[in-house]
Amino acid sequence: MPAMLYSLVRPLLFSLDPETAHALTLKGADLLGGLLGSAIPPQPVRVMGLEFPNPVGLAAGLDKNAEHIDALAAQGFGFIEVGTVTPRPQPGNPKPRIFRLPRANALINRFGFNNVGVEAFLANVARARWRGILGINIGKNFDTPLERAADDYVHCLERVYAAAGYVTINISSPNTKGLRGLQEKSELDALLGRIAASREGLADRHGKRVPLVLKVAPDLEGPQIADIAGAVRTHRIDAVIATNTSLSRVGVESLPHGAEQGGLSGAPIKARATAVLAALARELAGEVPLIGAGGILHGADAVEKVAAGASLVQLYTGLVYRGPDLIAECAAALARR
Repeated sequence: MPAMLYSLVRPLLFSLDPETAHALTLKGADLLGGLLGSAIPPQPVRVMGLEFPNPVGLAAGLDKNAEHIDALAAQGFGFIEVGTVTPRPQPGNPKPRIFRLPRANALINRFGFNNVGVEAFLANVARARWRGILGINIGKNFDTPLERAADDYVHCLERVYAAAGYVTINISSPNTKGLRGLQEKSELDALLGRIAASREGLADRHGKRVPLVLKVAPDLEGPQIADIAGAVRTHRIDAVIATNTSLSRVGVESLPHGAEQGGLSGAPIKARATAVLAALARELAGEVPLIGAGGILHGADAVEKVAAGASLVQLYTGLVYRGPDLIAECAAALARR
């Protein structure tokens, strides 16, 4: 979508409830398809054994139910991640559950893994014509006890395996009660052990080894980061996404909606997300690739993520404030680098 067009449409979208605007934007993209897309020169990069046409991807959460893959692919992304999907359908948290903080170029959401469930999700994936690299982000149902969380992740992995370019294990959303407890050392080791063992059986059955990616929070301290890096090595996880949304409210405390519960995304979390990314890069010492996300609103932000250790980057909140031109801007900035 040309920058001028988005600048005209944005005030209308921002006059609507954010969740309504989100749905209308995706429906509009479906109708207009490639007419709004950007032609991005090839900038191939090989990560996790996969060949990405360019290093700029879409983060999970924008297309939770995999209903808009073709329209999003037309925007020029090098890869697309859909979900989070859970074994059973669930409505998520009560509305309103997403809030704009325009003065900070930020969002707060507390969606809570609202999705149609893995079976309907896979039917949507099957309808897509695009054949690029599709990441599928998996989680647990809100009412599954933490001690049985691995059952939900393994179930989703088994169901999505054949359709996925890679599978992301989401243990870092702040909007499912207790989920971030799975980032603790013993819980993470047990969870990744189960998932990794399941992947080995699936690889034999399907004749392909689908990469596993772990998505972590920006609200981690040094010892936690070291523990996560150790678990990633031990269980041969193929990449780490740094990061998800934040529980911090630093920089937005005094803004309208700044005190809403949920995960903060956008410009205010960029520094913290990049610090966690850089810490993981030091711990993993190039053994495991990293995907940088959190606070990318300009091409220079994407370059900063790569300088901190990322091989790929993902966008979400920046698209709300900048529009699809941000994709080409980030790709061009990374190409110049």
